[in-house]
Amino acid sequence: MLFLTLFVLTAVTICVFAVWPALGGSSANPLRRSPAEPTPTGEIPEVRPESLEGVLVAQLMAGEVTCGQYQRAVEGLAARDEDRHPLAVPPEIGPADA
Repeated sequence: MLFLTLFVLTAVTICVFAVWPALGGSSANPLRRSPAEPTPTGEIPEVRPESLEGVLVAQLMAGEVTCGQYQRAVEGLAARDEDRHPLAVPPEIGPADA
């Protein structure tokens, strides 16, 4: 009986914490606001990209680079990533039917 009671209390606690943000419990905390949500004054804050890919996408959306330039830049990033972190395929252990 004790186990059942603890199990139900744990399940209810997990459900409350899962549903709390949807009920508006976290909307009062301004630090947890999504960057795309308007601020209380109505303006949307500027979000800066955190990666090189993000910078390239921002430049593409702003019209600073063309689609071809973007594709070549992303190809260069992929090649550089392949050089830095090559994919290591593990050796075969033996036949699959063994």
